[in-house]
Order: sequence, then C-alpha cells, then structure tokens
Amino acid sequence: MDGFIGVITRHKNKAEEDLKTILSLKNIQEKYFSSYSNIKGNCAFGKWGTANQIQKIVTSNNGKLSVVFSGYIVNQEELSSLLEKEGVDCKGFSVEDILLNAYLIWGNEVPNYLNGAFVFAIWDEQNGTATLFRDRLGQKSLYYYVSKEEFCFSTHLKAIEPFVSQKDWSTIGIQYFFRFGYIPAPYTIYEKIKKLDEGAYLQLHFDTFFNSIDGLNLLRPVKYWKLEDKINKSTLSDENKAIEELHNLLKSSVEMHVKGEKSVGVLLSGGIDSSLMAAMAQSFLDKPLPTFSIGFNESSHNESKYARQIAKQLGTEHHEFILSYEDARELVAKIPDLYEQPYADSSSIPTYLVSRMAKSKVDKVILGDAGDELFMGYGMYTWANRLNVLSNFKFLFKTLLSLSPKINHKRASQYFDFTDKDHLPSHIFSVEQGFFTAKGIRKNFHFEDVAPIFQLDKTARKLHASEQQSLFDLKYYLPGDLTEKVNRATNALDLTATAPILDFRIVEWSLNLDKSLKRKGNLSKYILKEILYKYLPSSLFQRPKWGFGIPLGSWLSNELKPLLDEYVNEEQLNQYPFYNTSKILKIKEAFLEGKTYLYQQLWLVIMFNMWAENKK
Repeated sequence: MDGFIGVITRHKNKAEEDLKTILSLKNIQEKYFSSYSNIKGNCAFGKWGTANQIQKIVTSNNGKLSVVFSGYIVNQEELSSLLEKEGVDCKGFSVEDILLNAYLIWGNEVPNYLNGAFVFAIWDEQNGTATLFRDRLGQKSLYYYVSKEEFCFSTHLKAIEPFVSQKDWSTIGIQYFFRFGYIPAPYTIYEKIKKLDEGAYLQLHFDTFFNSIDGLNLLRPVKYWKLEDKINKSTLSDENKAIEELHNLLKSSVEMHVKGEKSVGVLLSGGIDSSLMAAMAQSFLDKPLPTFSIGFNESSHNESKYARQIAKQLGTEHHEFILSYEDARELVAKIPDLYEQPYADSSSIPTYLVSRMAKSKVDKVILGDAGDELFMGYGMYTWANRLNVLSNFKFLFKTLLSLSPKINHKRASQYFDFTDKDHLPSHIFSVEQGFFTAKGIRKNFHFEDVAPIFQLDKTARKLHASEQQSLFDLKYYLPGDLTEKVNRATNALDLTATAPILDFRIVEWSLNLDKSLKRKGNLSKYILKEILYKYLPSSLFQRPKWGFGIPLGSWLSNELKPLLDEYVNEEQLNQYPFYNTSKILKIKEAFLEGKTYLYQQLWLVIMFNMWAENKK
C-alpha cells in the first residue's frame, strides 16, 4: 500500500489525534508508515509505503515546509538542472526534496514543470497554507473532505471514510456509475467527499478557511492545465513530418521510463500500443525485456498466442498466465475493497492477475495505455461520425435495427435511441460499453436529482464529431476508469506502473494532429501503426483488436451465473430505493433468454450491490 494522508484542524493538537484514530482502523493498518505533525498540532501528515520506500516525511526551510508525495516523476534530472540554475544544490535530493525547493521558487506553478503521474501535498507553516496537486491527466487520485472544523485528504478513499456517514451516498455519483462504470471527479460515492480534478490544485488558507464565514465557499480547485486549452486553430497534416515528430516524442518518453531501471517489464496484450511499447523499451536495453501477457481458455478471447509471437520476434523474456473463471470469481470478491467505491470495468480482473505475475519478476511495468484515446482506436469514433451525419434519421434507423432478428442489430439500434437534449459523446460511450444510457437511467431507476451533463469546453478550432468523442474519453474515461484500474491493481501489489504514451508532451501534440492521420479510411491508429511497423512486421497485426478483456457475458450465463443470482434478485434490489426492481429483473430475464449484449448492465448492478454489501 502506497500513498499518504493529511489532516488539518481548527484546534491545536487535534490533527495528530485524528491521524492516530484513522490509522487504528483495521482496513488501513500498514506495517510501514511514517508521520509528521507541526508544533501547534493542527496539521499532521502520514505516509504509507513498503520497507524500501518508507522514509521520514520531508521538511525544509527550517521545518516551515513539509511534503507528502505519491507517484513518479520522469524528468527529475531536468528539474535538478533548473533548480541548480536558481542556486539550489540538488546532490542527493529525493523527489520530495526537489518538490519543496521547486515550491519555494515557483509556488503553485510547480506542476507545470513536472512530467509524470503524481499527487502531492505541501504544508507551508509560515503562510498557513495547505496545497494539494494532481497531475495533468489524472493518472493518480487524491480525495478530500471539508468541514468547518477540519480538512482531510488522502490518496485512499477509505482513510477519509471515518469523517463521513457511511450511508450518506451521492445520488449523482451513483447515476454516473450506472452510466459509465466509474464515478468521475469531482464526485465520489460519498456526498461529502470529493476527488480533486485532474490538472488542478486546491489551496487552503488556514486563517481564511477556519475564521471566515465564507471559508468553505472560498475553497475551490484551480485548473493549471486543461485539455481544451491545448487545442490549436490548425492541425498537422504532413504525414512524414508527423511520423518523425511522434516517433521522436515516443522514444524520448520510453527512454525516460526505462533509463536507470534495473527491474522493468512490459504488460503485453499483443495489440498495437503494448507491442510498440515493448519494441521501443527493448531497443533501449542490452538484455531481454521481461514481458507479461494473459490468456483465456475461451478461444474467442484468447490473444495470448499473438503476444507470444510478438515476444518471440522481439526476443523478450516472455511470461504467460491463463485466466479461468475460477480465478475471476475469486478476485471479484476483492474488487469492492480494492477500488473502495463502485467500479465496473471487468478488465480490472486480468489487469490485477497479470500485474501479480509481473510483480514476481520485476518492480516496474510499462503499459500501452492511451493509444486508443489519443489516436482513435475505438469503434465509437466511427459511431460518432455516423450519428453526426444520420442524427435526423435516428428514429428510422432505431426502428429498423430493433426489428431485426440479429442480436448485433438490436444492440446497434441503441446508438440511435437518443434525444436532442442528450449529450451525444456520453450517450455513445454508454452504448459502446453496454451500460445504461440517459434514457436507460430514467427507465430503470428512481432518481430525483438528474446528474449534470458532462461538458467539453470551447476550443480554438471546431472539432469533428470523432475528435469530440476522443476528447471526451481523454477528459473523463481515461482518468476516471483506465488509470484508476491500473493504479488500484498495481498499488495493492507494490508494483510501479507507467504509461509513456500519456506523457503530456505526446498528449498535447496529438490534440493537434489531423484526424486523417489518426483514422485513415477504416484503419484506426494509423500513425501509431506506421511507427510500430518500423520495429515489427505488419503481418503480425492483421487481426481484430481485443486487449485484456474477459469473456464476461459467457461466464455470467454459465460459470458465474451464481454470482448473477446472488446479487440480482428481488430481495437484493429492494434494499436500495433507486432501483426499479421489476425493470432490472426484466433485463436479467432478457439476458438469460438470449440478449447477451445486456451483460454489462447486469455487471453494473452486481458490482454496486457487492460494494454495498461489503460496507455493511
């Protein structure tokens, strides 16, 4: 378990008492923990880590500044050079030492100088401020709770739970969960606990906050980086120039992630992104790179043979794990505690298991995350273009497809089942994932408050429908689901996971790459593939995309049906007033009668009910 916690209170000596109370709780006890409190006792920090990681919480400037940090920074050498130009001797500095000295010079501008995945908090004793920072793309998470008496924050939601009622759930957060499979920032499952937005900082001024009538209202996150602001008026459409620039950026990023690492590997699904990361990482090493893949007994989902072929071509030291439904059933029971709030991405199961295998061999793994979102690898980008053109005929297409006897046509009819008031990128995402759309929420649940529509801010150029869908995924899906999935799995295993494609330089560059170089005709991720083929033959990739998904629909109909029956029944559903019990049971009935595409909606119900039961 890695991460930190902080407590700031109105009253002297109260913060350290609260910290000790939290640490006494059974579910967050940890062998390796260090703490710090200021002289007044109204600010206390705590830090979890492994035997190798844990150290005293770093302070500087005669004890007037202290910091807690979680994550990684890949440009530490660059930061040291910049600080040395400011007269700071960085010899022997840890990341925390660098952050404190950088804060003394640049203040709240510090995260603009960092490249990596991080959250950190700084207490400034002299100015009486506590400042929380989260990385640009939300690769790491930070939660906080605020009241008139105290301010508490942590990388672990369960560390803040003692401050709130366990039954004070956020109905908005619950709606988002059933629509997207996760709860996006700033919401959490709890009404009074918030999640810091990606690319933002939050600063508390002690005197103003605790001694002003408007103290609570004045505490607002400030965005220091925003995706929409990085979109220019024009795009890069020169193919040769684009390939050269992206290739150089990728090499730079991968090198920073492997440089100086003695124990690093790659999670290799056999797809475009992870194969590219494996190929590039191997090019920087003088010994075989450990690679790890996962397979299934079901041939329709088993891509392990492709990963094996790629590993052989690259000459890596390859390891493989075959996942059975028994493995999945055992791990499902751990998901509520592992993710701390309702979470329904079933690929978390193979991600955890392949990470566990990797941990037995290496201390750090490289991932191919973000290739799909940045370079349009998902089918929903094609649907975004279609619906943009055919929106005036949606009723016709919905009717024709729903009347078809073919299951895939019935599922496709859902794409056209939206109103002009619905947020189209959100609708497309929900259908693509098989979750509940806005209409599905209204039909199958009882919610008095309607969750706010996700918004994409104004950009310098007008975005095409597929570009809007891609931006939606980057802004919400990536930090809310994908990075959270990896963080929770690897953190539980004390394994470091990094994603070179998520380097902010690559993200900013990709936002201004012409869409024709992302999707060329029917070829998705065109430019990434062109770079990949410099390392591996294209013949290895002439096949459908799958990744680390599991045959969940098949398992829920057969081997995992007892799980479905245990958590989707009248008695279970009636415990929670927001379910329309009869409607949910009809979904279950339709699924078992052959509408197999409904399995994700049932998985949502299973995951929520399992989490709720785990909290009792």
